Parts: sequence; C-alpha cells; structure tokens
Amino acid sequence: MFNIEEELKKLPSKPGVYLMHNAQDEIIYVGKAISLKNRVRQYFQSSRNLTPKIVQMVSHIARFEYIITDSELEALVLECNLIKEYRPKYNTMLMDDKTYPYIKVTTGEDYPRILLSRLVKKDKSKYFGPYTNGTAVKDTIELLRKIYKIRTCHRNLPKDIGVGRPCLYYHIGQCDAPCQGEISKEDYQKKIQEVLLFLGGNHGPVIQFLTDQMMAASEAMAYEKAMEYRDLIQSIHQISEKQKVTSSQMEDKDVIGLARAGNEAVVQVFFIRNGRLIGRDHYYLTGVENESRSEILTSFVKQFYGESPYIPRELMIPEMIEDGDIILQWLSARRGQKVFFRVPKKGQKERLVELACKNALNILNKDSEQMKREEARTIGAVRELADLLGLLPMERMEAYDISNISGFEKVGSMVVYEKGKPKRSAYRKFRIQGIQGQDDYHSLEEVLTRRFSHGQREQKELSEKDMDASMGSFSVFPDLILMDGGKGQVHIAEKVLMEMGLDIPVCGMVKDDYHRTRAVFFEEEEIAIDKTSEAFRLVTRIQDEAHRFAIEYHRSLRSKTQVRSILEDIPGIGPTRRKALMRHFGDINKIREASVEELKQVDSMNESAAEAVYHFFRDQSH
Repeated sequence: MFNIEEELKKLPSKPGVYLMHNAQDEIIYVGKAISLKNRVRQYFQSSRNLTPKIVQMVSHIARFEYIITDSELEALVLECNLIKEYRPKYNTMLMDDKTYPYIKVTTGEDYPRILLSRLVKKDKSKYFGPYTNGTAVKDTIELLRKIYKIRTCHRNLPKDIGVGRPCLYYHIGQCDAPCQGEISKEDYQKKIQEVLLFLGGNHGPVIQFLTDQMMAASEAMAYEKAMEYRDLIQSIHQISEKQKVTSSQMEDKDVIGLARAGNEAVVQVFFIRNGRLIGRDHYYLTGVENESRSEILTSFVKQFYGESPYIPRELMIPEMIEDGDIILQWLSARRGQKVFFRVPKKGQKERLVELACKNALNILNKDSEQMKREEARTIGAVRELADLLGLLPMERMEAYDISNISGFEKVGSMVVYEKGKPKRSAYRKFRIQGIQGQDDYHSLEEVLTRRFSHGQREQKELSEKDMDASMGSFSVFPDLILMDGGKGQVHIAEKVLMEMGLDIPVCGMVKDDYHRTRAVFFEEEEIAIDKTSEAFRLVTRIQDEAHRFAIEYHRSLRSKTQVRSILEDIPGIGPTRRKALMRHFGDINKIREASVEELKQVDSMNESAAEAVYHFFRDQSH
C-alpha cells in the first residue's frame, strides 16, 4: 500500500521529474522540479494556493513516482518526452501533431539536388521552410527541376560520371545529364545559385518565364498547356503569398500569438525565414482552465519546439514565459546556436505579435461553435447516454456484433468508442471457433469470453511486470458494453461477466422491424430514446459501425474460403499449384476463363494439370 505521507518524507532535494498516478495506475500529471522535495510536497499541503484544476488532480492521486536528474535542463527534456509519451489528463496538452515540409538543396554535393524533407539535419544542405502547403511545395520542386534541369538521381557524382546510360529525364529534356559529363560543374552550380535565389524569395524571373510560356501556349490555342503553366504560377504564389510581411533584418524568427476562452486556447505562429513570412498555422491546446497566459505559452513552447525539426534564432512572444532561462538553454542546445525570446513593446515587432494574437482570437471565435457542436456530438452524447441509464460519467464503450450467413464462417466484431469517437486502433475481430450452425447467442458468449479472458491475462502479466495497464491491447476494460440486440444478447453478456467476476454495465441496442435503432434495453427495462437527441445518434452510429465491421470481416473470410474451396476440389491441384495459379492470374474468374495453353504457362503446371483445371470449370458451367 502506497503511503503518501511516508513517501513525501523520502523525497530528495534534487532536480528531477515527478509522475502522478490515479487509482487505475494511469499517469495523470507530469511535472519537473529544481527540488523534488519542495515541489511535490506543495501539492499535499494547504490547497489555498492551488488552482481548482490542480486541487481536482490532487484528489485523484493514488501514488507518485519520481526520476532524479543531474540538472534542471535534463529534467526539462525528460518532462517533455514523458508528456509526449503519456499525454496526461491534467497537463496542458498541445492537440495538433503536425509536421511541415521543407525544401532541401543538397549544397554539400558537387552536383546538388532539390528534395522535399520533413526533417532538418545538421548537414551541408540548405533548407527552406517550413511551408504549410505540401502540394505547392511538391509542385515548386518539380517546376525548379524542369526549368533548371536539375538531376533527380541518387548517383554519386563526380565518381559515377560516365557509368551507365543517361536516364529518361535527359532524353525528354528535363536534365542536363551531369552523370555523363554533359554539363560542367561550374555551369551546374550557376543553375543551383539561381534556384537558391528563387527559394530566397526572388520569384520574378521564374514567374515571368512561366507567364511568357502561358501566353505563347494560349496564342497557339494549346489551352491545356496554358492551364498547366497557370497552375504552376499559382503554386509559386502559394509559396510566396505569405511573404508580404518583411523585415530589413534578414532573420529567422517565429512570431507567437495567443487567445483563450475557458478551457480552450489557440496559439497562432507566423514562420519568418530570411525576413519573409513564409507560412503560418494555428494550434489548439486543452486543459488550460485556471492556467495563466504565461503557463499556457510555456506548455506550448516546450511541446511544439520539443518536436520541431528546426528552431529559429528568435521567438517573439506576447509575454515572458515561465522557466525562460532554462528553456532558452535547452532550445539553444537543440539549434546549436544561441536562441532568444523577445517580448516587443513598440514598433513593427509589437504589431506583428498583436497581429498573431488577433489571428488566434479570430480562429478561436470562428471554431468555437464548431468545437461546441463536435463536443455535443461526442462527449455530450456520452454524457446524455450516461444520464439516461443512470450511470456515472463514461469514457470507453465497446460494442459487439456477430455476422454469418447460414452459419458459414461466423465472425464477431468488437468496436471501441472513447469520449464518443471511434478508436479504430482498438477494434478487434473474432473468428468463431467452437460453435456449429447459426447460433448467435453462443457465438457472442464465445467472443466475450475470449475478449475478457485475454484482458484479465494481460492485466495480470502487466501487473507482474509493474507496467502501465494501458499498454495491453485487451487490458483496458470498458465503462459500458453495448450489445447489438435486446434482452437475449444482454443476458448472454451479463452471464459471461458474472462468471468472470467482472462488474461492467451492459446495454442492448434494440432495432425495429426495419432494422433501425428504436430503444435501448438496460436493467431488464426497454428505455425509449428521443430520436432527435445526440445520445440516440451516437447509439445508432455505434450499432452501424459494429455491424459494418463484422460484415466487412465476414466478406473477406468468405471470399478467401470460396477461392480456396473451389481450387481444392480440382483433382491433381495441390497447395503448390493453387498458390501458383492465384499468383499468376490473381483472380478466380481469370482462372475460370483461361485456356489450356494459358494455364500451362503457370509455374509447376503441366499439360494434364492444365487440362484438369480447364475441364473442371467447363464441367461446372453445364
């Protein structure tokens, strides 16, 4: 038994990271401290100085653990990694997990290439970005390769010059074939310099070239070609249109703005590279209630730049963040050069930060209604259903269905919804093994027994290894089980749970004569649901999803079984020839239509085997 008071006395006065666990052993909060002893003890002293969110979190702490580090910087890095891994409920969480494309010019090579990259490495290449429009980036790379005839191959030049033949791009006029020595290194480098100028913002010459080509194609009534040039021009504008904000100081910086309302916050980031605004994007954060603006910005900076492949020289922020010095030390180490925070108070830089904040507020206001509708559709619907059934708030629901046709290849499906949304990674399929004929009740009994037996085994194994129980695919049990049917299906589930010593509520989804959801069956009572309610829509979606998933699995098994069974009935066609036939033709219908000569072309098929297959299908058709 974990005694919190006793464990608090053992805390060291050293830097480190602490992890708070609830009664289910889930990690609900991760924090760092210069002194673990001082920081962790604060949570369990007077609650007067704690925010309501932290007070609620403390009420759920069953135990805590900690990891000692050599420095506060090391603790910061570990904290960021653990928050990313566990996504604790009471930490302010960055919801978006975006990666952005960069344009990479391999200037460290004698004959450089132009590539798309989502990583920025410390190599001799030059990187441009990040860009927020991936399609425009791909179009731009392709355009630059065509205009400047830049190579796309992976040959080691100049070592491989003259080895092999030039590729197709040379023959269609899109590469100068440096691999064959058709262009000197000096001339090739001049083209690369023009590419670098373009990527640095000098788009005029390329746009003029494309415009001239578009006009010429239009005059020649080659309208499709003209449209291609127009689309290329638009792609360049999409790359360059954000570059209206410029700075005389040719710097790399990110401008960060924040807006918040209740438990929601949006951060807007302007990406400025070489003094030009090349892109912008926004990010949602949750769990920000009772957090100060500074605390929200701190959480964002740690999570966002902990994952970003590129750290700019300067971060312009609306106010100074917490632990600013140690975070700057961490970011500077990641960049390899000194990084600065700036809180501008006047001039163009202050207006840029204000503009980012206004953009964030605009997004928050615009998306607020949409987010509320989505919450009503998901979490709100779960809350409605819990109220209707008289249950405590729920998070995870599992629904089960059986699919078979005249007892053929019976299968079961398990679909999982968490917070009102499908969690497809947790879906499971069951091939019914011990039931003969069309017996849905015993099939359900087999599926549920296998599912929860597996879960109990996983829980035991994980508990013996002292691991987090959420790691097992079956070890997390639902707050509610939904059965595709009424009283009979519910009783089967309740019987299985009782035999296994589990106390999980079971609800049946009752359909009408037209196979549409009309009510739920719970605790021996059929309960009508308002058909206009979000709870009704959620139950219908779950029932349809369980049925769809089961049918999809059943069809795939039936298709495989039918193909196998037909070929197995042909005399002289064993496993090797069956595999060879399917590999060669790919489809049972093509095998059926093949001639003897075509069948003989298959590996391991001689004339007698080919004739056996040919006559088998002909005899079947009569």
